[in-house]
Order: sequence, then structure tokens, then C-alpha cells
Amino acid sequence: MDSDAEQIGMEMVNLVRSYRPEVTIRFGCTEGEEHRLGDALADLAPEEGRPLTGVVIPLVTAPHPPTGRAISAAVDETGADVRVTDGLGPHPMLAEVLHLRLAEAGYVRADRMRLISVVAPSTSMTDGVIVGAAGGEEAVNVAGVTAVLLAARLGITVLPADLEDEASLEGALAQLKEGGGVRPVIAPSALGPEFPAERVTALAEKYGARASAPLGAGSVLAKIVALRYAEVLNSLGIEEPPTVEDLPAPTGSRHRRES
Repeated sequence: MDSDAEQIGMEMVNLVRSYRPEVTIRFGCTEGEEHRLGDALADLAPEEGRPLTGVVIPLVTAPHPPTGRAISAAVDETGADVRVTDGLGPHPMLAEVLHLRLAEAGYVRADRMRLISVVAPSTSMTDGVIVGAAGGEEAVNVAGVTAVLLAARLGITVLPADLEDEASLEGALAQLKEGGGVRPVIAPSALGPEFPAERVTALAEKYGARASAPLGAGSVLAKIVALRYAEVLNSLGIEEPPTVEDLPAPTGSRHRRES
């Protein structure tokens, strides 16, 4: 099994539990033989008097066909009575997480408005960012929304590109160069398993760019998961949808300080 997927899954369970302590939270992997998604869904058969017995929230930032197919197959195989939501994007808070990853690497300044405190290595600030998507055209469209929001935060050119399509990536890099950018950074809008860090690093080296880390697990992403869950409950008339501000601050120590 992918150790990154397992680690991210375990961390996200703990983080989301901080926002929804009353809910049973599990994670399941769509690949490998351990922590299988089918096992997590196995006891979620329909129950009389309940509108559904579970909610599946894909830990991807945009439509990701392999993940979507694997989830559908697991739900069909187990007969679980669940609602599958959209992934974590598009969502305004994804730009915040990308900003933090870039700041951690020393490629941009930290967001003083939110008092992010990071220790950055001594590297040159970037003058252009590519928000890398994994999942095809729909994923690139979602990355485009994040790119616009990130550009507004950074005050530099930010473009989306498909990490799995060299022509897309080359086109974005050429556009940055035409605009005077000489220190591009590829910022993957992916948690990690869908496009691992070593693949991002290899692309950056190939094209003379630098790369920030995948998003991994974090409290801001967990907040988006909690909001996705609340949206399902609201659609069923079970509870009113909370705003971001309505969610409590996460408790405990097993999370990144992102909020």
C-alpha cells in the first residue's frame, strides 16, 4: 500500500474528528490491500428510518477519474448506502493551503494577514507559479479557479496546467517566460497519492523550475471535508449548513497550524 496514502488518511481522520467529534470517521484507500475502501464501507448497509448510513468524501482537490471509478466500484461491491460528494475543490481555501506550501519552501512571502509563521530556507522568491492539476481537463479547470485566487494573494502571475500533459505544462511555462518570469515554481494542487512529490520534482528539474510540496494533510483541508459533510446533511434537511466561521477551531496537537 502507498505509505503516503495511509499517513494522509490517518492524519485526516484525526483532523476531521476535531471538527465533527460526534461522527464516526474512517478512511479507505482505493489501491492496495490494506485499509481498503471496501472494508471501510462494509457495514454501511441501508437502515430503516435513516436517509443514508454514510458519506464518502474523496480526498482529491478536483475530479480525478481513477479515484472516482474506484469509489464507485467499492460502493457497488459493498452495497453501502452512502452519498459520494465532490472532492475538496474548487474551494477558496485551497489557495490558502497552496500559499502556505509555497511559503514553507521559501518561494513566496508568508500571509501576514493570517499570521502564518514559517521558517523559510534561503531561496529566491518566485515570480510565477503554475498550479499543477492531476485528473485531466476538469481538474485543470478547478486548478484555474485556485490559480486566480492564489494570484490575488501573491500579486504575481499564477497559471494552471495539467501535470500529466507535457504540452499543457510547457505552454504554461512559456507563458510565464513571455511575461518576464525567470523563477517559476510548480505548485501541485494534489494531496500526494494522486501525483507524488517525486514526480513533481522530476518535472520541475526537467523544465528548469522548482516545486513546492504536495498539499498532504492539514487542518484547512479537514475544514473543507467537514463542510462537504455538512452540505450533505443540509441537502437531507438534517442540519443547517455552517459557514467556515461556524466551525470550531480544531483541537489537539495532530494538525498543521493553518488556521
